[in-house]
Amino acid sequence: MKEQYSIPRCMIAAAGSGSGKTTVTVGLIGALKKKGFDPVSFKCGPDYIDPMFHRRACGIDAVSLDTFFAGEAGVRRLVAKYASAGEKSESRYAVIEGVMGIYDGMKPDSLSGSCYEIASVTKTPIILTVDASGVGRTVIPLIKGILADDDKNLIKGIIFNRMSDAFYEKIYPVIKDELAKIRKDVGILGHIPKKSGIDISSRHLGLKMPDDVEDITEKIRLITQLICEKCDIDAITGIMTEAGCIEPAEDESEDNTALPGEEYRADRPVRLAVAKDEAFCFYYTENLNMLMDAGVEPVYFSPVHDAALPDNVSGLLFGGGYPELYLNELSSNTSMLASIREAMNAGMPCIAECGGFMYLHKEVEDVSGAGYELVGAIDGRCTYTGHLVNFGYVEVAECDKMQCLKGMRGHEFHYYDSTSCGSDALLEKPSTGRRYRGMIADRGKLMGFAHLYYRSAPEAVFEFVKEMERYGN
Repeated sequence: MKEQYSIPRCMIAAAGSGSGKTTVTVGLIGALKKKGFDPVSFKCGPDYIDPMFHRRACGIDAVSLDTFFAGEAGVRRLVAKYASAGEKSESRYAVIEGVMGIYDGMKPDSLSGSCYEIASVTKTPIILTVDASGVGRTVIPLIKGILADDDKNLIKGIIFNRMSDAFYEKIYPVIKDELAKIRKDVGILGHIPKKSGIDISSRHLGLKMPDDVEDITEKIRLITQLICEKCDIDAITGIMTEAGCIEPAEDESEDNTALPGEEYRADRPVRLAVAKDEAFCFYYTENLNMLMDAGVEPVYFSPVHDAALPDNVSGLLFGGGYPELYLNELSSNTSMLASIREAMNAGMPCIAECGGFMYLHKEVEDVSGAGYELVGAIDGRCTYTGHLVNFGYVEVAECDKMQCLKGMRGHEFHYYDSTSCGSDALLEKPSTGRRYRGMIADRGKLMGFAHLYYRSAPEAVFEFVKEMERYGN
């Protein structure tokens, strides 16, 4: 019989984006740490930025949970793998942050891709964060409406965000009485009052990253303090300990993270130069772990600050980020541009995704139309469109030059477009079935706007590692 895992956990979900999921998540992580637990965190969906705030709160990398990327069984495996690992696994409590609205997924007629689906497949109880700003008693029908679609009775508690102490005291008995009429298993766990200095604001390209938020360490401390003072932590941990056992799939074909056959590993460690700074910082934890399991040694460098690539590297990895916000710094660092250009002209293998893909272009324009010369490995120009381009999940339907890339899944989120998007792969949108050409995918090259989930096409990643080995010999 396959091993089962019993891990205390909960999911923080809400009616929509901007309700305070990240605020509650980082505050709860901090509160659990103060209570002596060893929290780990997860994030539903393909997001990179919220996990950065988790990292600030608990000091470890959050793991993405996405059923389109990993499959239902893969999501269960990831929760079990990361939540039970380590010396202090007996005090390990897992907090999963939801995405968008609780029932929002890839299509309006389905829960597929929603955080409710992830809670369902992992048997995780949900704590609903309700944004109470600008409303009064209306929060009651809002909660009732959400509970009406909770057919698995996963929602076990409610935390009100942006609700004053005085109003909470008035409405608490009313909501408690109303909830008792429909769901006696849903508790009111507390509230977070409106307070200056704790909101994590957004910008047009997405949530601000931790280093962009003024006094982020102090904000997290304040949020943690409020959660400890205004919410019932004992009741929350009680809900977490009642989470059901996680059972692995009987059929591993349901697990997109289960690698076929033996995992490849290089004969000797190969060094991979990984761009990581304020301009390039979007990396899935699972992707980096997969590369390291294959014998790759990541060597981090900064295209903004460093003068040249690290020594003795056999490959390049440029993740996503916001290079468009640092175009002057990137284009002014001519020694780094020359170092990368020389390496790529010599045939060094390279993976470049979204912002990293843009950086390799000959020119990138800022939002005002001013151009900046960059690496030039891709003879094209990237321009700001003012709207999302090819937004959403994507899958490689065909790729003649790299047939092992077929089935690779990813996600696109970019306001820029390129005159040289590449045409080596036929890409398909699972939500609509629309197909279009994109990506540069050839021996030792994997470049495009999509953020890729490596385990969805592991042989393509192993081929990249083999190319690194050839280059280094």
